[in-house]
Amino acid sequence: MLVELSIENLGIIESSRIMFEQGFTALTGETGAGKTMLVEAINLVVGRRADASVIRDGADEARVEARFVHTVEGEEQEVILCRVISREGRSRAYVNDRMATVTTLAEMGETLVDIHGQHAHQRLLTAAVQRESLDTFGGITLHALRSAREAVTHIDANLAALGGDEKSRVREIDLLQFQCEEIESAGLGNPNEDAQLSQEEDALADVVKHQEALLKAAALLGDDGSVVDLLGQAVQALSPVRSRSDITERVASLLAEAEDVSREVRDTAESSEENPERLEEIRLRRQLLRDLQRKYGDSLADVIAFGQEARTRLDELTGYAERVAQLENQKSAALKELHQQQLAVGKQRRAAAPLLASNVEKHLRVLALPNASVQVSVGDATTDPAGESVVFMLTANPGSAPQPLTKVASGGELARVMLALRLVLSEDPATMVFDEVDAGIGGSAAVAVASALRELGSRHQVFAVTHLPQVAASAHHHVVVSKTVKAGKTYGAASHVEQNNRATEIARMLSGGVADESAMAHAQDLLVSLGQNKPRKSRSK
Repeated sequence: MLVELSIENLGIIESSRIMFEQGFTALTGETGAGKTMLVEAINLVVGRRADASVIRDGADEARVEARFVHTVEGEEQEVILCRVISREGRSRAYVNDRMATVTTLAEMGETLVDIHGQHAHQRLLTAAVQRESLDTFGGITLHALRSAREAVTHIDANLAALGGDEKSRVREIDLLQFQCEEIESAGLGNPNEDAQLSQEEDALADVVKHQEALLKAAALLGDDGSVVDLLGQAVQALSPVRSRSDITERVASLLAEAEDVSREVRDTAESSEENPERLEEIRLRRQLLRDLQRKYGDSLADVIAFGQEARTRLDELTGYAERVAQLENQKSAALKELHQQQLAVGKQRRAAAPLLASNVEKHLRVLALPNASVQVSVGDATTDPAGESVVFMLTANPGSAPQPLTKVASGGELARVMLALRLVLSEDPATMVFDEVDAGIGGSAAVAVASALRELGSRHQVFAVTHLPQVAASAHHHVVVSKTVKAGKTYGAASHVEQNNRATEIARMLSGGVADESAMAHAQDLLVSLGQNKPRKSRSK
């Protein structure tokens, strides 16, 4: 619900901040005091088209902020919507102090506020909401119908994915066959193959250089005058030194190790051979792997994965006829189920439509539209089996042809139709605004409208701009918009009134502007009769 509204430089209102509560709130005030500016402020903050003409004279911009509390998935949440209109005609929007688009305001506003009255956007005038309203009234569930539609959509998507166009399918098959053959003929199985081949290539490319180094080392170790020769001479030189046999043993051990290493190095050098064929084979293989990676992935693992996906897709397409037949059978069954669900929903909608129309008519008869006739048109069962086309139609006067609510010209009539609909329907949004709902009525009709608004206020937060004292007196809350003139400038303000101040405002409405003693007595009696005030004391004669 709307809990707070702040207005700056809108119309004659320079600055006003007002809090609201649940229930029915009447908005009253003298002509020109700015009652419609409250409605205009709400319109602006929920995304209605802005006009720079609403900006207060002398101000550069107008600003409206509204704080709402609404329930989302069982939890209360607060949202603040803001709209700023500049003199140049530009408009800015904010949601919870963050920049937003006017479209966002409008989308959020549709879920928060419903505004009824001439020139205002009305949620119930949209075809989708009228259909939803009929479904809500008739207790019609759409789960099975939606599931049936989703099943058909899913099958159609699968058929489209197979390639419905023969030429496109043949082209895709040719491409996939080439890709699969190219990847599969490469015999890829090890994602690390390229790294391993790189190491082997390095070894083969350096075989000559390695052989020369090994032979040189073997010569230094084992040829005449080499390490082995010198160590042998050292062992012979130490043979007479019997007191240090340990040193002789150590040198003899070095000689044995040197001879062993010398033989191993020479054997390795002599066994190393160039293998240009293997080197060329490796280089060609690595080039193939690079070509595949350039086409199908950054790594061999990516190429392998691509090949697997291509093979799966190729198998699907080559088995097209079989798969299509399977899907077509499924679609046939799904369409049959969809048609059955459409017929079931359409039957319920056509059964609920006259009952909804009858309920609305009953309320209109006491809302100063005694001759009004309401029809809820549902699409023809042959061309629209589910009854998706739902149109609320009204005949306000005898002899007139019924017209869709969107074409009803009178703002007052339209607002009363909406009030009647709201009395029958109980869905969201939580906040409703009625402007001109009491236009052109009085007497018992005014009392009926007042009673209807109060009843609606027991389920929703309701605002109504009214000129009728009966309507104002029936409200749970009363806001008066007044104006004053200071230094040649007019200032508007809105405030809640209680008890005597409320009676004074209603007396002004009863007397046409002068709240004399008799008007005050009548106002107090009116409030008492509607349970809004304590009985007044009898005056002594």
